[in-house]
Amino acid sequence: MKHIRFDTIGKKPMLYWLLIPVVLASLVNGILLYRDSERYAGAICIVTAALCLVVIGGLLHALCGQLRYNPYSYNTIYYMGFALFLSFVFITYVVLAVRLFTQPELYNIHGILYILLRSAKEYMLVTFPFLLVFSCALCVSNIALIRHEGRRFVNLLGILLSVLIVAGVAFIFVFDYAVSGSRTEVMIHDLIANLIAAIYLYFECMLVGTIAANIIVVRYKPEPDKDFLIILGCGIRKDGTPTPLLRGRIDRALSFAREQERETGKKLIFVTSGGQGSDEVISESASMKRYLMEQGVPQTQIVEEDRSSDTAENMRFSKEKIMQIDPDGKIAFATTNYHVFRSGIFARRVKMRAVGIGAKTKWYFWPNAAVREFVGLLTKHRVKQALILGSLIALYVVITVLSYR
Repeated sequence: MKHIRFDTIGKKPMLYWLLIPVVLASLVNGILLYRDSERYAGAICIVTAALCLVVIGGLLHALCGQLRYNPYSYNTIYYMGFALFLSFVFITYVVLAVRLFTQPELYNIHGILYILLRSAKEYMLVTFPFLLVFSCALCVSNIALIRHEGRRFVNLLGILLSVLIVAGVAFIFVFDYAVSGSRTEVMIHDLIANLIAAIYLYFECMLVGTIAANIIVVRYKPEPDKDFLIILGCGIRKDGTPTPLLRGRIDRALSFAREQERETGKKLIFVTSGGQGSDEVISESASMKRYLMEQGVPQTQIVEEDRSSDTAENMRFSKEKIMQIDPDGKIAFATTNYHVFRSGIFARRVKMRAVGIGAKTKWYFWPNAAVREFVGLLTKHRVKQALILGSLIALYVVITVLSYR
């Protein structure tokens, strides 16, 4: 992705064209099923695998287009997360197709529907090592964070999520194999298991997609042609000096500004963005300005924005300041690495095309902070998320009912 430049196209990538291969594959498989399902089982598998491959290619192509159009978008998360899941389904059907051709006495058409029905549950089990490692990292991160910052609820989010992740996979594994009774009872049992697996699948795809999207935007190196650089506030000490976290953001901004001036000779204007909390002696903006001036930045090169109280207001009020100076100026923003993606989303919501640079943070802070960002992203675009999750649940419900008919 390194060769892709952000914000270089003016048209959003669309995926409506994927309906064509989906419809064609459905028609072909329907005809094969009607003519002789047992004879053409292998061919049906190949068509299904080919469809997965086409959709994966479409998602990755859309991802590249989305990065060139607007990298700070929920679409980036969806494309990454579900492309990974479909890759698993593709490999599964390729293996099944080989087995259908080489061992037809052991595998038949019923295996195709069965594999699709179990895809969410199998994906959870296959990716469990990743989930387990991530959960352990969350617990270690939270323990270290609690030791440094105290027992606050936000510092327990990682432990709670890790317990839910491991417990969910364990529940599916045990529940899926503890079944007996009539055909209807077994169908209801499978329906419940598949519904839970579909929900977990969605949130796992979102989690993986969020982590991947943030890695992409953090690793991106903005062009050294910026006119403004917004520094997002995040709290100051009792004496009015920046906290280590905030100082990291300021130092990262200084590093970028100096590198730009060294490469192109172009100076930029720092926009220090952050209001004054009830327990702060001065505004975060004033604290950042003072720190910048101590590092040799002239006052004329600093613009204060001291009204904001959260990231959304950081972006909105900073844009107002910038528009008063140069409406056509090129903008970047500096924040902590785990916060870049969500900050970029807030920037785009106020119609400000800005790219982010991320400051490093301590190891014990990142996993828990990543969870906070993930939870924060889940609270937005509820309608879109409800549609996707609802469609996923409906798909597995239909497949479960069909498999018992």
